[in-house]
Amino acid sequence: MDVDDEVPTVGAKPLRRFWRTAFGFWSGRGAWIPWALIGLLIVCVVLQLLVQYRLNLWNRDFFNALERRDSKDILQQAYLLPALVASSVVLAATAVWGRMSFQWRWREWLTASLLDLWLSNDNFRRLDAGPGEPQFAEYRIAEDARVATDAPIDLLVGLLASILTAATFVAVLWTIGGSLAFNAFGVKVELPGYLVFASIGYATITTSAMMVVGRKMAHVIERRNQAESELKFAVARLRSSPRPQTADTTQSAPIGFAVSEVMRHWRRLRDQLVRTTLVSHANTLLAPLVGLILCVPQYIHHTMSLGEVTQAAAAFAAVQGAFNWLVDNYPRLAEWASSASRVGVLLFGLDVLPPIAPRADVSCEALKKRWPA
Repeated sequence: MDVDDEVPTVGAKPLRRFWRTAFGFWSGRGAWIPWALIGLLIVCVVLQLLVQYRLNLWNRDFFNALERRDSKDILQQAYLLPALVASSVVLAATAVWGRMSFQWRWREWLTASLLDLWLSNDNFRRLDAGPGEPQFAEYRIAEDARVATDAPIDLLVGLLASILTAATFVAVLWTIGGSLAFNAFGVKVELPGYLVFASIGYATITTSAMMVVGRKMAHVIERRNQAESELKFAVARLRSSPRPQTADTTQSAPIGFAVSEVMRHWRRLRDQLVRTTLVSHANTLLAPLVGLILCVPQYIHHTMSLGEVTQAAAAFAAVQGAFNWLVDNYPRLAEWASSASRVGVLLFGLDVLPPIAPRADVSCEALKKRWPA
């Protein structure tokens, strides 16, 4: 079977099963902590947007003063800049603290919950003995649970910031961009808010390109993660196996095969990332320049000042960054979907195991007391 024809485990059912367990972090005793951290992050996003909007106005005022050669106004803007930068830096650092505090708490809770389910009723022995998926539960509990709890808060905060940024700076583009008049087949046409339509069209092109070139990213990452876990399992099994009296190359054969599979899937991931980088990096370079070029007709006809041109170009770049949230985060989103699905598959495997009498030596009462459901 060709690797592209393999059936991926990334899907709606494993993701729903992951969320059914992961949402337990948001309820019960101690749930006020994650909600408080989310509230802090939302406040940081809103305040950071206000600072970015003020910087956009500063951009206009500074270049207008530069165009007028007004040394007094230039000096005033120069004094204002450090305060705006310091505010942005403090908000960014606070957001990092809140985000990472949320992530480690959520990972700690989810890891304890998975260990509780895995150790109860001798599930860790019975699950490993079963055929097919889910295999290598240790990797899923350690690595996939980390990715599954790291990415969502980053993606959620980034998406919220993108929505608010797009709404704010689209209004800026509509206000200062004005209308673009041109002749089409001898008919004079005036397009109001042309910068807004141009930004939407440009973002549609880049997002569509990313969707096309990265459509297999989630599957490729899932297969890479599976190959990595199989390699760790093969090494652990060789180490725990009895040492043969004579050299036996057959014992190392599974490791060699596992290494070759890891390398094969890494090459596939490399090719995917190269293609997505072509789109994302080209967009990073072009977006500010496209904004400037679109403002040239208005500047030539004296309907825009130099400060308004730079303000519009900065707003255009901000809108592109917001509209292209998917372009910038597609690899991270794909990796999260892969890991969350793998955790969901593990939970499905634990769900179908029949209950047995509990064993005292694998009791998880301490975990339950520390992380209440």
